Amino acid sequence: MSGISVAVLASHNGSNLRALHSASLDPGARFTVGLVISNNSGSPALAFAREVGIPALHLSGHTHPEPDALDEAMRNALFEHAVGLVVAAGYLKKIGPRTRSEYAARIINVHPALLPRHGGKGMYGKAVHEAVLAAGDTVTGPTVHMVTDDYDAGPILGRSEVPVLADDTAETLAERVSAAEHELLPSVVQQIAHLSMPTPR
Repeated sequence: MSGISVAVLASHNGSNLRALHSASLDPGARFTVGLVISNNSGSPALAFAREVGIPALHLSGHTHPEPDALDEAMRNALFEHAVGLVVAAGYLKKIGPRTRSEYAARIINVHPALLPRHGGKGMYGKAVHEAVLAAGDTVTGPTVHMVTDDYDAGPILGRSEVPVLADDTAETLAERVSAAEHELLPSVVQQIAHLSMPTPR
């Protein structure tokens, strides 16, 4: 396997997972998607991973009722699959402190607004786009940032601007921002991969 192994954490559809997988197939890619973890056993993200042969795990409060045990299970899974970078892409659970500590500076998240605007606890999905419209913003777009102990507060690694149109709804805006995410996230992961980040030991 060439390049770094990327783990993707996704709760639902996994459209960013699909974009990353597609980008990883490029001959010049320096990363592979080596693991998919979802807290939703019926998520399309897990189904897609299994369909294309990526190791896929359901880890949640159902599989591990104790938060510490869930955190340990995720950490162990990342180690076992020699993951060098963790990408939270539509993952609606906070990553546990042990995993965050072990993978410090190796966990990134994609957020559907231009941070620091419209970030923080509870700001995800449709709520973000509704906040953008309510604020009267004329531009929005996804942000890729490092994950820290605080929601959406880590260093920004990349952003992509998307104009807000006069007749936008939360749904139409979400569609265009999602399309921008599918370009931005693989680009940032590729940039990180070119740095040849070491796998944590």
